[in-house]
Amino acid sequence: MDYQHRPGAKTGGGGVASASETNRDRRERLRQLALETIDIFKDPYFIKNHLGTFECKLCLTLHNNEGSYLAHTQGKKHQANLARRAAKELADAPSAPMSSAKQNVDIKKFVKIGRPGYKVTKQRDPDTKQQSLLFQIDYPEIAEGTIPRHRFMSAYEQHIEAPDKKWQYLLFAAEPYETIAFKVPSREVDKNENKFWTHWNPISKQFFLQLAFRVEGSLSSVSLSANQPGLVPIRPPPHMLTTQPIYLLQ
Repeated sequence: MDYQHRPGAKTGGGGVASASETNRDRRERLRQLALETIDIFKDPYFIKNHLGTFECKLCLTLHNNEGSYLAHTQGKKHQANLARRAAKELADAPSAPMSSAKQNVDIKKFVKIGRPGYKVTKQRDPDTKQQSLLFQIDYPEIAEGTIPRHRFMSAYEQHIEAPDKKWQYLLFAAEPYETIAFKVPSREVDKNENKFWTHWNPISKQFFLQLAFRVEGSLSSVSLSANQPGLVPIRPPPHMLTTQPIYLLQ
């Protein structure tokens, strides 16, 4: 018979508590202590369902009270799932940024001062019948230590005009001038040293570029004569070679 809870009984007058009662009392004290130090409602994996019980969204477990959930968070299963989740997030994270040496590279910024002057000369080789163009670009106010650059651009790379595979664009760029482009026929360019060359004159600050188009169906380096038997003289194409400068605004 339990004499401890009888009216007028003294504290400690009852029998010795069993092991299960001791464990239950210990868990209750730990639960109260944890609730005082941990805000369980800030746990992203804690949720209360419509039945009034609690769930762990990470481990998909059910718990009757907060104390049971707190005890679960200190267990091996929950800790292992937390470590597995952290490893997955680390693997899915984007690659590490570039090294600090590359991040500290100073980006040159210039105020554009306008378009450079230019001159385009049409040429034709009397021997090979090759058509060529000579570009002269003037950069009187070019930045110190800067050498003009050039490149060919497909008609599908630009967004100023409707793409046309019959044309391509030759771009010239030098700071602080705006980049300019010339619209030329999309034909094969002869890359021989005496046909395609560039030259930068740092004194007059003029950039020269010459390009020659290959003659279709023949070798550009061989001179053909109409007097040779079995050979037909090469005639220039029916259309005229024209250049139309356009400007690509950056």
